[in-house]
Amino acid sequence: VAGPGISSYADDPAGAGASLKPCLDRAMKIVPGEQQRETPTYLGATAGMRLLREENSTKAEQVFAEVSKAIGEYPVDFRGARILTGSEEGSFGWITVNYLLGTLVKFSFAEKWEHPQDTEVLGALDLGGASTQITFQPGVPVEDRNTSVFFQLYGTNYSLYSHSYLCYGQSQALKMLLAALHQASSSAQISHPCYPQGYQENVTVAELYDSPCVRAPSSASPSLVLTVTGTGDPAACGTAIQRLFNFSCGAQWPCGVNGVYQPPVRGQFFVSS
Repeated sequence: VAGPGISSYADDPAGAGASLKPCLDRAMKIVPGEQQRETPTYLGATAGMRLLREENSTKAEQVFAEVSKAIGEYPVDFRGARILTGSEEGSFGWITVNYLLGTLVKFSFAEKWEHPQDTEVLGALDLGGASTQITFQPGVPVEDRNTSVFFQLYGTNYSLYSHSYLCYGQSQALKMLLAALHQASSSAQISHPCYPQGYQENVTVAELYDSPCVRAPSSASPSLVLTVTGTGDPAACGTAIQRLFNFSCGAQWPCGVNGVYQPPVRGQFFVSS
């Protein structure tokens, strides 16, 4: 699907439906005509829609209504559009990676589909716009049920760890970074170490704090225009980004970041964005 995600059509819900049509048209060319009406079709939305639902549930419902209307015009067995949970998003990405790399099932010399004996499954890391996911098969039982996922695929059982960090996708993390730089600066002039030297942009306080991932200071006037100037300082950029994370775990259990439970990582990982 070309262009941004469906959550970007909050003020133009019909545009969300229209954005899916080129993709659906292509699918209709690939799926044989006599099988189209029995092909189950789902739309699973991710973190952009999770944030829109928090911000404005009416707009989120309007987007889903238009998307459902658009898919409903095609001769498929449409099963609905909904928001995926973070662990569904992570684990579906894991399935995609491992299916495409042939670690779940492969066509053998005996001309049968079977489970490959000699291959290890890969972990999946996925950096999205509003969230980022980690999913892998740990070597120990998963202690936190909220992060535990179980699948049976092609006759083999998989017990996975999966977690989605909301707000840590690229666009929302950059927003958190700019908000942190704004709050550390006592004026409307903000030096941004991650932007190239000499780059400049203007952003209003209202635009900067238009997401549930950032909380505006009560003293900030929404109409105030902030001038952001790049200083191109990689070391200061790294330090500023690290401040967005809490790396201490506490005694309860091993963790990834921000105190979220995570068993020790294991195996090779495939990274996608």
